[in-house]
Amino acid sequence: MPDDPFLSLVNEALPRLQGQFATLPLTGANPEGLDAMQAVLADVAVRMGDNYPYFHPLYAGQMMKPPHPIARAAYAMGMWLNPNNHSLDGGRASSRFEVEAVAEIASMFGWTGHLGHLTGGGTVANLEALWVAGKLRPGKRVVASAQAHYTHSRISAVLGLEFSAVGVDGRGRMDAEALEHQLRSQEIGTVVVTLGTTGIGAVDPLDQILKLREKYDFRIHVDAAYGGYFKLLTGLPAGGLSGGATRAFDCIGEADSIVVDPHKHGLQPYGCGCVLFHDPGVGHFYKHDSPYTYFSSAELHLGEITLECSRPGAAAVALWATQRLLPLAAGGEFAESLGRCRQAALQLYDRLRSDTRFVVAFEPELDILVWGVKAASVEEASRRAQSIFDEAARRDLHLALVQLPLNLFPSDSWPDASPGGTMTCLRSVLMKPEHLDWVDRIWGILSEAAKDALV
Repeated sequence: MPDDPFLSLVNEALPRLQGQFATLPLTGANPEGLDAMQAVLADVAVRMGDNYPYFHPLYAGQMMKPPHPIARAAYAMGMWLNPNNHSLDGGRASSRFEVEAVAEIASMFGWTGHLGHLTGGGTVANLEALWVAGKLRPGKRVVASAQAHYTHSRISAVLGLEFSAVGVDGRGRMDAEALEHQLRSQEIGTVVVTLGTTGIGAVDPLDQILKLREKYDFRIHVDAAYGGYFKLLTGLPAGGLSGGATRAFDCIGEADSIVVDPHKHGLQPYGCGCVLFHDPGVGHFYKHDSPYTYFSSAELHLGEITLECSRPGAAAVALWATQRLLPLAAGGEFAESLGRCRQAALQLYDRLRSDTRFVVAFEPELDILVWGVKAASVEEASRRAQSIFDEAARRDLHLALVQLPLNLFPSDSWPDASPGGTMTCLRSVLMKPEHLDWVDRIWGILSEAAKDALV
Protein backbone atom coordinates (compact mmCIF):
# COMPACT_ATOMS: atom_id res chain seq x y z
CA MET A 1 0.00 0.00 0.00
CA PRO A 2 1.47 3.41 -0.93
CA ASP A 3 2.07 6.09 1.67
CA ASP A 4 -1.23 7.78 2.43
CA PRO A 5 -1.06 11.59 2.18
CA PHE A 6 -3.94 11.89 4.61
CA LEU A 7 -1.57 11.53 7.58
CA SER A 8 0.35 14.67 6.71
CA LEU A 9 -2.90 16.52 6.01
CA VAL A 10 -4.24 15.62 9.46
CA ASN A 11 -0.99 16.49 11.22
CA GLU A 12 -1.06 19.93 9.62
CA ALA A 13 -4.74 20.73 10.16
CA LEU A 14 -5.35 19.20 13.59
CA PRO A 15 -3.41 21.83 15.59
CA ARG A 16 -5.63 24.47 13.96
CA LEU A 17 -8.71 22.62 15.19
CA GLN A 18 -7.25 22.23 18.67
CA GLY A 19 -6.50 25.95 18.67
CA GLN A 20 -10.23 26.69 18.46
CA PHE A 21 -10.52 25.46 22.04
CA ALA A 22 -7.30 26.97 23.38
CA THR A 23 -9.12 29.14 25.96
CA LEU A 24 -10.33 26.10 27.88
CA PRO A 25 -8.40 25.14 31.01
CA LEU A 26 -6.10 22.18 30.62
CA THR A 27 -7.51 18.88 31.86
CA GLY A 28 -4.21 17.07 32.25
CA ALA A 29 -5.79 14.05 30.60
CA ASN A 30 -2.74 13.10 28.57
CA PRO A 31 -2.87 9.52 27.29
CA GLU A 32 -0.87 7.02 29.29
CA GLY A 33 0.30 3.58 28.38
CA LEU A 34 1.53 4.56 24.90
CA ASP A 35 3.74 1.47 24.74
CA ALA A 36 0.74 -0.78 25.37
CA MET A 37 -1.33 1.04 22.75
CA GLN A 38 1.52 0.79 20.26
CA ALA A 39 1.65 -2.96 20.76
CA VAL A 40 -2.11 -3.29 20.25
CA LEU A 41 -1.99 -1.21 17.07
CA ALA A 42 0.87 -3.32 15.76
CA ASP A 43 -1.37 -6.33 16.27
CA VAL A 44 -4.20 -4.57 14.46
CA ALA A 45 -1.93 -3.74 11.51
CA VAL A 46 -0.89 -7.36 11.10
CA ARG A 47 -4.41 -8.75 11.39
CA MET A 48 -5.82 -6.12 8.99
CA GLY A 49 -3.45 -7.53 6.38
CA ASP A 50 -5.87 -10.46 6.13
CA ASN A 51 -7.92 -8.50 3.61
CA TYR A 52 -8.18 -8.16 -0.14
CA PRO A 53 -6.29 -5.12 -1.47
CA TYR A 54 -9.43 -3.02 -1.89
CA PHE A 55 -7.40 0.13 -2.57
CA HIS A 56 -5.51 -1.34 -5.56
CA PRO A 57 -6.62 -1.35 -9.24
CA LEU A 58 -6.07 -5.12 -9.34
CA TYR A 59 -9.00 -5.39 -6.96
CA ALA A 60 -12.00 -5.28 -9.31
CA GLY A 61 -14.44 -7.56 -7.54
CA GLN A 62 -16.94 -5.84 -5.27
CA MET A 63 -18.00 -2.20 -4.95
CA MET A 64 -14.99 -1.08 -2.94
CA LYS A 65 -13.57 2.35 -3.71
CA PRO A 66 -10.95 3.97 -1.47
CA PRO A 67 -12.00 7.26 0.14
CA HIS A 68 -10.32 10.39 -1.15
CA PRO A 69 -7.40 11.52 1.05
CA ILE A 70 -9.28 14.68 2.00
CA ALA A 71 -12.25 12.56 3.11
CA ARG A 72 -10.00 10.47 5.36
CA ALA A 73 -8.35 13.57 6.79
CA ALA A 74 -11.63 15.41 7.38
CA TYR A 75 -13.20 12.30 8.91
CA ALA A 76 -10.26 11.95 11.30
CA MET A 77 -10.62 15.60 12.32
CA GLY A 78 -14.33 15.08 12.84
CA MET A 79 -13.63 12.06 15.01
CA TRP A 80 -11.33 14.18 17.15
CA LEU A 81 -14.46 15.88 18.51
CA ASN A 82 -16.80 12.95 17.73
CA PRO A 83 -19.94 15.06 17.08
CA ASN A 84 -23.41 13.50 16.91
CA ASN A 85 -25.55 14.88 14.09
CA HIS A 86 -28.79 13.96 15.77
CA SER A 87 -29.14 17.47 17.14
CA LEU A 88 -27.40 20.83 16.98
CA ASP A 89 -26.56 20.30 20.65
CA GLY A 90 -24.40 17.33 19.74
CA GLY A 91 -23.08 18.45 16.35
CA ARG A 92 -23.54 22.13 15.61
CA ALA A 93 -20.85 22.64 12.96
CA SER A 94 -21.08 19.13 11.51
CA SER A 95 -24.87 19.42 11.15
CA ARG A 96 -24.41 22.50 9.00
CA PHE A 97 -21.79 20.66 6.95
CA GLU A 98 -24.40 17.95 6.40
CA VAL A 99 -27.13 20.34 5.31
CA GLU A 100 -24.80 22.02 2.80
CA ALA A 101 -23.37 18.76 1.45
CA VAL A 102 -26.81 17.17 1.02
CA ALA A 103 -28.08 20.31 -0.72
CA GLU A 104 -25.28 19.96 -3.29
CA ILE A 105 -26.23 16.33 -3.93
CA ALA A 106 -29.87 17.37 -4.38
CA SER A 107 -28.75 20.11 -6.77
CA MET A 108 -26.95 17.49 -8.87
CA PHE A 109 -30.41 16.02 -9.52
CA GLY A 110 -31.93 19.42 -10.22
CA TRP A 111 -33.66 19.84 -6.84
CA THR A 112 -33.58 23.08 -4.87
CA GLY A 113 -36.51 22.65 -2.47
CA HIS A 114 -36.15 19.21 -0.91
CA LEU A 115 -35.92 17.27 2.33
CA GLY A 116 -32.84 15.12 2.80
CA HIS A 117 -30.12 13.90 5.09
CA LEU A 118 -27.30 11.41 5.44
CA THR A 119 -27.78 7.87 6.71
CA GLY A 120 -25.60 4.95 7.71
CA GLY A 121 -25.83 3.58 4.17
CA GLY A 122 -28.14 2.77 1.30
CA THR A 123 -30.16 0.20 3.24
CA VAL A 124 -31.30 2.71 5.86
CA ALA A 125 -31.79 5.38 3.18
CA ASN A 126 -34.05 3.04 1.17
CA LEU A 127 -35.87 2.04 4.35
CA GLU A 128 -36.74 5.67 5.06
CA ALA A 129 -37.92 6.23 1.48
CA LEU A 130 -40.18 3.16 1.56
CA TRP A 131 -41.39 4.05 5.06
CA VAL A 132 -42.60 7.43 3.78
CA ALA A 133 -44.03 5.75 0.67
CA GLY A 134 -46.00 3.37 2.89
CA LYS A 135 -47.40 6.31 4.86
CA LEU A 136 -48.53 8.01 1.65
CA ARG A 137 -49.81 4.84 -0.04
CA PRO A 138 -51.10 2.72 2.87
CA GLY A 139 -52.04 -0.82 1.98
CA LYS A 140 -50.43 -0.56 -1.45
CA ARG A 141 -47.76 -2.86 -2.84
CA VAL A 142 -44.11 -2.05 -3.52
CA VAL A 143 -42.50 -3.40 -6.69
CA ALA A 144 -38.92 -3.44 -7.97
CA SER A 145 -37.17 -5.21 -10.81
CA ALA A 146 -36.01 -8.81 -10.47
CA GLN A 147 -32.44 -7.46 -10.64
CA ALA A 148 -33.00 -4.81 -7.94
CA HIS A 149 -31.16 -5.10 -4.62
CA TYR A 150 -32.63 -7.68 -2.25
CA THR A 151 -32.91 -4.99 0.41
CA HIS A 152 -36.21 -3.75 -1.07
CA SER A 153 -38.06 -7.00 -0.47
CA ARG A 154 -36.49 -7.28 2.97
CA ILE A 155 -37.35 -3.69 3.91
CA SER A 156 -40.91 -4.14 2.65
CA ALA A 157 -41.26 -7.15 4.96
CA VAL A 158 -39.93 -5.15 7.91
CA LEU A 159 -42.41 -2.34 7.18
CA GLY A 160 -45.31 -4.73 6.66
CA LEU A 161 -45.68 -3.79 3.00
CA GLU A 162 -46.53 -6.29 0.29
CA PHE A 163 -43.73 -6.66 -2.29
CA SER A 164 -43.40 -8.24 -5.70
CA ALA A 165 -40.71 -8.34 -8.38
CA VAL A 166 -41.09 -7.19 -11.99
CA GLY A 167 -39.46 -9.09 -14.84
CA VAL A 168 -36.49 -7.66 -16.72
CA ASP A 169 -35.53 -7.33 -20.36
CA GLY A 170 -32.50 -8.86 -22.05
CA ARG A 171 -30.20 -6.26 -20.47
CA GLY A 172 -31.42 -6.74 -16.92
CA ARG A 173 -33.56 -3.58 -16.86
CA MET A 174 -37.12 -3.44 -15.55
CA ASP A 175 -39.49 -4.46 -18.34
CA ALA A 176 -42.00 -1.61 -18.75
CA GLU A 177 -44.64 -3.92 -20.26
CA ALA A 178 -44.33 -6.35 -17.36
CA LEU A 179 -44.64 -3.41 -14.97
CA GLU A 180 -47.80 -2.16 -16.67
CA HIS A 181 -49.28 -5.63 -16.42
CA GLN A 182 -48.94 -5.41 -12.63
CA LEU A 183 -50.07 -1.78 -12.51
CA ARG A 184 -53.44 -2.69 -14.03
CA SER A 185 -54.39 -4.29 -10.71
CA GLN A 186 -54.40 -0.80 -9.11
CA GLU A 187 -52.71 -2.38 -6.08
CA ILE A 188 -49.24 -0.83 -6.52
CA GLY A 189 -48.36 2.24 -4.50
CA THR A 190 -44.61 2.52 -5.13
CA VAL A 191 -42.33 1.53 -7.99
CA VAL A 192 -38.65 1.28 -7.10
CA VAL A 193 -36.59 2.27 -10.15
CA THR A 194 -32.96 1.22 -9.94
CA LEU A 195 -30.44 3.38 -11.76
CA GLY A 196 -27.44 1.09 -11.52
CA THR A 197 -28.20 -2.37 -10.13
CA THR A 198 -25.45 -3.68 -7.88
CA GLY A 199 -25.27 -7.02 -9.68
CA ILE A 200 -24.88 -6.00 -13.31
CA GLY A 201 -25.08 -2.20 -13.38
CA ALA A 202 -28.43 -2.14 -15.21
CA VAL A 203 -30.27 1.19 -15.52
CA ASP A 204 -34.07 0.85 -15.41
CA PRO A 205 -36.00 2.88 -18.05
CA LEU A 206 -37.16 5.70 -15.80
CA ASP A 207 -38.40 7.72 -18.77
CA GLN A 208 -40.82 4.93 -19.74
CA ILE A 209 -41.94 4.40 -16.14
CA LEU A 210 -42.72 8.11 -15.77
CA LYS A 211 -45.12 7.81 -18.71
CA LEU A 212 -46.87 4.98 -16.88
CA ARG A 213 -47.21 7.22 -13.82
CA GLU A 214 -49.32 9.56 -15.95
CA LYS A 215 -51.72 6.68 -16.51
CA TYR A 216 -51.61 4.98 -13.11
CA ASP A 217 -51.34 6.47 -9.63
CA PHE A 218 -48.08 5.46 -7.91
CA ARG A 219 -44.96 6.93 -6.35
CA ILE A 220 -41.53 6.56 -7.94
CA HIS A 221 -38.58 5.91 -5.68
CA VAL A 222 -35.21 5.89 -7.44
CA ASP A 223 -32.58 3.66 -5.90
CA ALA A 224 -29.43 5.26 -7.29
CA ALA A 225 -27.28 4.09 -4.38
CA TYR A 226 -24.64 2.88 -6.82
CA GLY A 227 -25.29 4.84 -10.00
CA GLY A 228 -26.49 8.24 -8.80
CA TYR A 229 -23.30 10.18 -9.47
CA PHE A 230 -23.34 9.07 -13.13
CA LYS A 231 -25.93 11.81 -13.61
CA LEU A 232 -22.87 14.03 -14.14
CA LEU A 233 -21.92 12.11 -17.30
CA THR A 234 -25.12 12.66 -19.27
CA GLY A 235 -24.41 14.51 -22.48
CA LEU A 236 -20.63 14.03 -22.35
CA PRO A 237 -19.00 12.57 -25.49
CA ALA A 238 -15.99 10.97 -23.75
CA GLY A 239 -16.85 8.49 -21.03
CA GLY A 240 -20.51 9.39 -21.41
CA LEU A 241 -23.49 7.09 -20.99
CA SER A 242 -25.52 5.11 -23.52
CA GLY A 243 -28.75 6.54 -24.89
CA GLY A 244 -30.99 4.54 -22.58
CA ALA A 245 -29.02 5.41 -19.45
CA THR A 246 -28.85 9.07 -20.47
CA ARG A 247 -32.63 9.24 -20.93
CA ALA A 248 -33.14 7.69 -17.50
CA PHE A 249 -30.74 10.02 -15.68
CA ASP A 250 -32.03 13.06 -17.54
CA CYS A 251 -35.42 12.70 -15.86
CA ILE A 252 -34.29 11.58 -12.40
CA GLY A 253 -35.48 14.90 -10.98
CA GLU A 254 -39.09 13.83 -11.61
CA ALA A 255 -38.88 11.07 -9.00
CA ASP A 256 -40.57 11.38 -5.61
CA SER A 257 -37.51 10.22 -3.69
CA ILE A 258 -33.90 9.35 -4.46
CA VAL A 259 -31.21 7.40 -2.64
CA VAL A 260 -27.50 7.74 -3.41
CA ASP A 261 -24.50 6.35 -1.52
CA PRO A 262 -21.54 8.74 -1.14
CA HIS A 263 -19.56 5.78 0.24
CA LYS A 264 -19.64 4.20 -3.20
CA HIS A 265 -18.73 6.59 -6.01
CA GLY A 266 -18.74 9.64 -3.72
CA LEU A 267 -15.25 8.85 -2.35
CA GLN A 268 -16.41 8.56 1.28
CA PRO A 269 -15.61 6.10 4.08
CA TYR A 270 -18.29 3.62 5.11
CA GLY A 271 -21.02 4.24 6.05
CA CYS A 272 -22.46 7.22 4.30
CA GLY A 273 -25.79 7.04 2.47
CA CYS A 274 -28.18 9.82 1.51
CA VAL A 275 -31.95 9.95 1.10
CA LEU A 276 -33.75 12.82 -0.65
CA PHE A 277 -37.46 13.64 -0.91
CA HIS A 278 -38.76 16.01 -3.57
CA ASP A 279 -41.58 17.20 -1.31
CA PRO A 280 -40.23 18.72 1.93
CA GLY A 281 -43.69 18.29 3.42
CA VAL A 282 -43.05 14.59 4.08
CA GLY A 283 -41.00 15.76 7.06
CA HIS A 284 -44.15 15.77 9.18
CA PHE A 285 -44.03 11.96 9.25
CA TYR A 286 -40.82 12.20 11.28
CA LYS A 287 -42.22 14.60 13.87
CA HIS A 288 -41.47 13.67 17.46
CA ASP A 289 -40.64 15.38 20.74
CA SER A 290 -37.47 15.02 22.76
CA PRO A 291 -37.33 16.41 26.29
CA TYR A 292 -33.58 16.96 26.33
CA THR A 293 -31.83 16.99 22.94
CA TYR A 294 -33.39 19.97 21.13
CA PHE A 295 -32.88 22.86 23.48
CA SER A 296 -29.93 24.93 22.26
CA SER A 297 -31.41 26.19 18.98
CA ALA A 298 -34.76 26.92 17.38
CA GLU A 299 -33.30 25.79 14.03
CA LEU A 300 -34.26 22.43 12.54
CA HIS A 301 -32.30 19.60 14.11
CA LEU A 302 -31.46 16.75 11.72
CA GLY A 303 -32.76 14.26 14.25
CA GLU A 304 -36.23 15.71 13.62
CA ILE A 305 -36.19 14.48 9.99
CA THR A 306 -34.40 11.13 10.35
CA LEU A 307 -35.30 7.70 11.65
CA GLU A 308 -31.79 7.15 13.00
CA CYS A 309 -30.99 8.86 16.27
CA SER A 310 -27.25 8.98 16.97
CA ARG A 311 -25.53 9.77 13.67
CA PRO A 312 -21.79 10.31 12.99
CA GLY A 313 -21.02 13.97 12.40
CA ALA A 314 -17.60 12.97 11.09
CA ALA A 315 -19.25 11.50 7.97
CA ALA A 316 -20.79 14.89 7.17
CA VAL A 317 -17.48 16.67 7.71
CA ALA A 318 -15.73 14.29 5.30
CA LEU A 319 -18.44 14.59 2.64
CA TRP A 320 -18.54 18.39 2.80
CA ALA A 321 -14.74 18.64 2.54
CA THR A 322 -14.65 16.29 -0.46
CA GLN A 323 -17.36 18.19 -2.31
CA ARG A 324 -15.68 21.49 -1.51
CA LEU A 325 -12.50 20.18 -3.16
CA LEU A 326 -14.30 18.31 -5.96
CA PRO A 327 -17.66 19.99 -6.71
CA LEU A 328 -20.41 17.87 -8.23
CA ALA A 329 -20.32 19.62 -11.59
CA ALA A 330 -20.63 18.14 -15.08
CA GLY A 331 -17.25 18.44 -16.77
CA GLY A 332 -15.44 18.92 -13.45
CA GLU A 333 -12.63 16.85 -11.97
CA PHE A 334 -15.02 14.60 -10.05
CA ALA A 335 -17.09 13.90 -13.18
CA GLU A 336 -13.93 13.28 -15.17
CA SER A 337 -12.85 10.57 -12.73
CA LEU A 338 -16.24 8.87 -13.17
CA GLY A 339 -15.78 9.03 -16.92
CA ARG A 340 -12.49 7.16 -16.57
CA CYS A 341 -14.29 4.34 -14.76
CA ARG A 342 -16.81 4.11 -17.57
CA GLN A 343 -14.09 4.11 -20.23
CA ALA A 344 -12.21 1.36 -18.40
CA ALA A 345 -15.32 -0.83 -18.40
CA LEU A 346 -15.89 -0.26 -22.11
CA GLN A 347 -12.28 -1.11 -22.95
CA LEU A 348 -12.37 -4.35 -20.99
CA TYR A 349 -15.73 -5.16 -22.58
CA ASP A 350 -14.19 -4.80 -26.05
CA ARG A 351 -11.47 -7.29 -25.14
CA LEU A 352 -13.92 -9.78 -23.66
CA ARG A 353 -16.34 -9.80 -26.57
CA SER A 354 -13.54 -10.38 -29.09
CA ASP A 355 -12.24 -13.44 -27.18
CA THR A 356 -13.90 -16.73 -28.14
CA ARG A 357 -13.39 -18.16 -24.65
CA PHE A 358 -15.96 -15.78 -23.17
CA VAL A 359 -19.58 -14.78 -23.66
CA VAL A 360 -20.48 -11.21 -22.68
CA ALA A 361 -24.04 -10.49 -21.66
CA PHE A 362 -24.24 -6.93 -23.00
CA GLU A 363 -22.33 -3.67 -23.15
CA PRO A 364 -22.05 -2.19 -19.64
CA GLU A 365 -24.30 0.77 -18.90
CA LEU A 366 -22.09 2.09 -16.09
CA ASP A 367 -18.78 0.51 -14.99
CA ILE A 368 -19.87 -3.02 -14.03
CA LEU A 369 -19.13 -5.94 -16.38
CA VAL A 370 -20.50 -9.50 -16.37
CA TRP A 371 -19.47 -12.37 -18.61
CA GLY A 372 -19.74 -16.12 -18.90
CA VAL A 373 -17.30 -18.79 -20.08
CA LYS A 374 -17.74 -20.90 -23.21
CA ALA A 375 -18.31 -24.60 -22.48
CA ALA A 376 -20.24 -27.66 -23.63
CA SER A 377 -22.79 -27.20 -20.85
CA VAL A 378 -24.05 -24.64 -18.36
CA GLU A 379 -22.69 -26.68 -15.47
CA GLU A 380 -19.25 -26.81 -17.06
CA ALA A 381 -19.36 -23.07 -17.81
CA SER A 382 -20.09 -22.37 -14.14
CA ARG A 383 -17.23 -24.62 -13.04
CA ARG A 384 -14.85 -22.89 -15.46
CA ALA A 385 -15.89 -19.46 -14.16
CA GLN A 386 -14.98 -20.58 -10.64
CA SER A 387 -11.62 -21.91 -11.86
CA ILE A 388 -10.77 -18.65 -13.67
CA PHE A 389 -11.79 -16.70 -10.56
CA ASP A 390 -9.38 -18.79 -8.46
CA GLU A 391 -6.53 -18.60 -10.98
CA ALA A 392 -6.89 -14.82 -11.31
CA ALA A 393 -6.80 -14.41 -7.53
CA ARG A 394 -3.56 -16.40 -7.39
CA ARG A 395 -2.15 -13.78 -9.75
CA ASP A 396 -3.43 -10.95 -7.50
CA LEU A 397 -6.35 -10.04 -9.78
CA HIS A 398 -9.50 -10.13 -7.67
CA LEU A 399 -12.80 -10.47 -9.53
CA ALA A 400 -16.25 -11.51 -8.32
CA LEU A 401 -18.68 -14.32 -9.09
CA VAL A 402 -22.37 -13.75 -9.70
CA GLN A 403 -25.32 -16.05 -10.37
CA LEU A 404 -27.24 -14.76 -13.40
CA PRO A 405 -30.27 -15.81 -15.44
CA LEU A 406 -29.33 -17.44 -18.74
CA ASN A 407 -31.78 -15.25 -20.62
CA LEU A 408 -29.38 -12.31 -20.19
CA PHE A 409 -27.07 -14.05 -22.68
CA PRO A 410 -27.55 -14.95 -26.37
CA SER A 411 -29.80 -18.02 -26.58
CA ASP A 412 -27.20 -20.15 -28.40
CA SER A 413 -24.36 -19.50 -25.92
CA TRP A 414 -24.53 -22.99 -24.33
CA PRO A 415 -26.11 -26.10 -25.90
CA ASP A 416 -28.22 -27.03 -22.88
CA ALA A 417 -29.25 -23.49 -21.87
CA SER A 418 -32.87 -23.29 -20.68
CA PRO A 419 -34.88 -20.02 -20.49
CA GLY A 420 -35.43 -20.24 -16.74
CA GLY A 421 -31.95 -21.44 -15.81
CA THR A 422 -29.07 -19.66 -14.12
CA MET A 423 -25.31 -19.98 -14.16
CA THR A 424 -22.22 -18.74 -12.37
CA CYS A 425 -20.56 -15.85 -14.20
CA LEU A 426 -17.57 -13.58 -13.68
CA ARG A 427 -18.04 -9.96 -12.72
CA SER A 428 -15.82 -6.92 -12.39
CA VAL A 429 -16.47 -3.47 -10.95
CA LEU A 430 -14.06 -0.94 -12.49
CA MET A 431 -14.98 1.91 -10.16
CA LYS A 432 -11.50 3.31 -9.53
CA PRO A 433 -10.36 5.95 -12.04
CA GLU A 434 -6.95 4.23 -12.02
CA HIS A 435 -8.57 1.20 -13.61
CA LEU A 436 -8.35 2.94 -16.99
CA ASP A 437 -4.55 2.82 -16.78
CA TRP A 438 -4.63 -0.83 -15.72
CA VAL A 439 -6.97 -2.32 -18.32
CA ASP A 440 -4.08 -3.88 -20.29
CA ARG A 441 -2.58 -5.38 -17.13
CA ILE A 442 -5.98 -6.67 -15.96
CA TRP A 443 -6.70 -8.22 -19.34
CA GLY A 444 -3.26 -9.83 -19.48
CA ILE A 445 -3.73 -11.49 -16.09
CA LEU A 446 -7.30 -12.53 -16.88
CA SER A 447 -6.25 -14.05 -20.19
CA GLU A 448 -3.41 -16.03 -18.61
CA ALA A 449 -5.65 -17.16 -15.78
CA ALA A 450 -8.23 -18.39 -18.30
CA LYS A 451 -5.54 -20.20 -20.28
CA ASP A 452 -4.38 -22.15 -17.24
CA ALA A 453 -7.88 -22.72 -15.83
CA LEU A 454 -9.27 -24.05 -19.10
CA VAL A 455 -6.44 -26.57 -19.53
